[in-house]
Amino acid sequence: MFTSYGVPDVKMPERRGRREAGPQFESQKEGAYDWNQAIRPETNAAEMFKVNADQADAYRKLGFGAVMTLQPDGIARGTGSLVTLNTDRRENEVILVDRAATGFSFDKGSSTQDYPGSLMGSIALLRQTYLDANWNQRNPRREENLSLQAFNSQRNLPAIFEASNKLNTLRADRVGDEFGVQYIIKGAGDEYQRLPEVKATKASLILTLNYPDAYKVDDVYDATRVPLEDLKHWEMAPANAAMLAKAGVTFALSASDLKDKKKFMPNLKKAMQYGLTEEQALQALTATPAALLKAQDQVGSLKPGMVANFLVCSNRLFADDNVMLDNWVQGERYQLTEVPNDYRGVYTLQVGQQPEVKMLVSGKPEAPQLKVVRAAADTVKGTMTVTGDLATIVYAAAKGKNAGSMRLSGYYTAEGNTFRGDAELPDASMVKWTARRQEGATQAARRDSARTPRPMEIGQLTFPFASYGRTEVPKQETVLIKNATVWTSEAAGKLENTDVLLQNGKIAKVGKNLSAPSGARTVDGTGKHLTPGIIDEHSHIAISQGVNEGTQAVTSEVRVGDVIDPEDVGLYRDLAGGVVASQLLHGSANPIGGQSAIIKMRWGMDANDLKISDAPGFIKFALGENVKQSNAGERNVLRFPQSRMGVEQVFVDAFTRAKEYEKEWATYNKLSKGKQAKTEPPRRDLELEALVEILRDDRHITCHSYVQSEINMMMNVADRMGFKINTFTHILEGYKVADKMAARGINAGTFSDWWAYKNEVRDAIPYNAAIMTKVGVNVAINSDDAEMSRRLNQEAAKTVKYGGLSEDQAMRLITINPAKMLHLDSHMGSIKEGKDADVVLWNEHPLSVYAKAERTFVDGRQMFSLEEDQQLRDQMQKERLRIIQKMVSARKSGAPAQEVAARTNSHYTCDTLGEEKEEDQ
Repeated sequence: MFTSYGVPDVKMPERRGRREAGPQFESQKEGAYDWNQAIRPETNAAEMFKVNADQADAYRKLGFGAVMTLQPDGIARGTGSLVTLNTDRRENEVILVDRAATGFSFDKGSSTQDYPGSLMGSIALLRQTYLDANWNQRNPRREENLSLQAFNSQRNLPAIFEASNKLNTLRADRVGDEFGVQYIIKGAGDEYQRLPEVKATKASLILTLNYPDAYKVDDVYDATRVPLEDLKHWEMAPANAAMLAKAGVTFALSASDLKDKKKFMPNLKKAMQYGLTEEQALQALTATPAALLKAQDQVGSLKPGMVANFLVCSNRLFADDNVMLDNWVQGERYQLTEVPNDYRGVYTLQVGQQPEVKMLVSGKPEAPQLKVVRAAADTVKGTMTVTGDLATIVYAAAKGKNAGSMRLSGYYTAEGNTFRGDAELPDASMVKWTARRQEGATQAARRDSARTPRPMEIGQLTFPFASYGRTEVPKQETVLIKNATVWTSEAAGKLENTDVLLQNGKIAKVGKNLSAPSGARTVDGTGKHLTPGIIDEHSHIAISQGVNEGTQAVTSEVRVGDVIDPEDVGLYRDLAGGVVASQLLHGSANPIGGQSAIIKMRWGMDANDLKISDAPGFIKFALGENVKQSNAGERNVLRFPQSRMGVEQVFVDAFTRAKEYEKEWATYNKLSKGKQAKTEPPRRDLELEALVEILRDDRHITCHSYVQSEINMMMNVADRMGFKINTFTHILEGYKVADKMAARGINAGTFSDWWAYKNEVRDAIPYNAAIMTKVGVNVAINSDDAEMSRRLNQEAAKTVKYGGLSEDQAMRLITINPAKMLHLDSHMGSIKEGKDADVVLWNEHPLSVYAKAERTFVDGRQMFSLEEDQQLRDQMQKERLRIIQKMVSARKSGAPAQEVAARTNSHYTCDTLGEEKEEDQ
């Protein structure tokens, strides 16, 4: 159901580094097609399909009689065709359905256009394409767009979305839900790792049987480089189909992703060893794909009137000893192999004048195995080779190393079910021999697949499926923390020997000598410090496949919330540093970047569950060297802006367009329903919609900034265009403009003592945060770095030294102040009755470099503790060793193996472009 049989291969462009490749902003495809080369629904596989004898033969040998073929290129890929694998007919005769399905992905494929340059950009482009297609359908005379017309003509076809991993499966389904499309999702074999969420999509899947090879882990040092999730996936991947079937997920099986197609049937049988039944496997290869492609009236079952596609086998299709004999396609026979003679059974063997003995022939017909039983305790293995009717048998004449061999050669006569011929004894004498079959192959002799296989032993699923994952997410508890020093980040300041009760995910009570409710767990906080959970207002952890959509000057349509990675170990590490929430920001590659996501560190939950449901919308703006591409190389001089003056003009132009857009929609919405029905509605534009939200104060700006002149410029543009700036982040020259920021109510997110890492930070001073605080600006210390984010308590402590802030003020920089910046202070950021139970218990003074977070609670769930952390480490080590030993054993048994590859760090910062990692600082 997922092939590119008979269609031309996709010629992928050479992906050069951004410094070497010049930009391409517009499509180079000639004609009345879409503005973006990755949107190519006008592609039709039927128009380019050619019967290919070699490819068809390879699929027929696997047992396939028909395939769905589509050119896998681009985000909107056009239509695929259902074709038979008959190579004796012309193309027009083998195409069963010319437009069987339409294809989608998040991969822009052969497009050489810069946009999209990130996963969130691909998602935004697809969303905008759906909106443009809707608009084009309502207003066909406005634009003759052949791509959108083709897109609309395919709305009723089955839509197959190729997802590259389990998280993209969920992302694709969310796009489909937004536009009323239920995709059939071609997965990557890891769906079991997010089984509850995958089942909840209600999507049908196309499953690959491409299992990873074992790693070469004999070398102790190499073994340490293999992530735990890769070890577990090697062990559990063959169980994917069985686990999905048990959960009631509908799926078809595909040979896609297999470089060696001959592995398809062995891998399918391996899936059956892990619990997939014969019935489920057959259904996934026949009736299910036919139904998904709406071709069940032609293929997928054996009944009158159907296309004559069927197999002839020597046994049940999935039996170990089965041989596929014929593959009939459209009523024409394609012989795969001849019927093998079946010599298996129990024989009476007579060699010369020696006593009769029993000979057992078992195994597969084409590879028989032989045993000679002379007495109860005298059984020897031998070899049996049959070529045509000629047979050769060799076995030991007696027990012992020097007994010599019996060598028998002869032929088979079917009439008497007898082998006969000449034998040479160990003493070189020649005698006659016969072996007469007494009975057919017994269960013991045949050893075929009718035997119920022993269930395969595999490890447990963890959430997330990564290091430090648990078998279940911690539950909310009622917890009473007794006798701690409580840093409230409220007017009350620090409270000594105070109790805090966490109940139903909230801070229920704060006071002394509180009594524990029934069923509550009591934690002794004597000598320890309890603080609000740390909030990182500026982070780039837990983002998949690109933090910057830097291909255009304005990309307000992209959303970090679309690409949250709930399995980034940075989330767990932040919990270990007392961090309970973060704003995940777009990078700083363009003046107007993408929309941010605000999350809690709910380690183990799905990406959507990480989001704070009532968090307001934010967006990233940027100033400085990055947006004018100062470090982008000599070829990157075409994208506007190229100067700081140009940066200002980008903002003015963008908000001028946004105001016009807002006015256009306001005029339309004021019309009566009758007039609206007769009036062409404006085109929805996701980029401008986000900017209109800013004008309405429904979306807030976090602006990357460094130098005084640009900060002044940005404030003046905001005043002129009528929008507000919520936060200047970085703002290392904030001490120069703090009075102007305070007058406008602008917040400041900054570093404690960063400087000298680029030219525009040369005036940075470590007193910056303290000076802005004393002027009246709401200030937070943030990370912008995956390592610093788990040490924000130490970063805040530096303001006590540099600027003389009090300890309470320093703690506020990482708790209530960022909560205020994010407009979440009504239920986060301080220890107060009724607020979220996001607290951290430290073993000593929380501003000390020696302080450790002993327990971190998020919504009343203990998401981290030093005690459990050690348990998880021990469990991980045992699990690693268990699977590594299993891998070593598999390799000794001849299993294929792969080298351990080096893995790069995937930490993003503001400056990271594409999938480059921290090298563009």
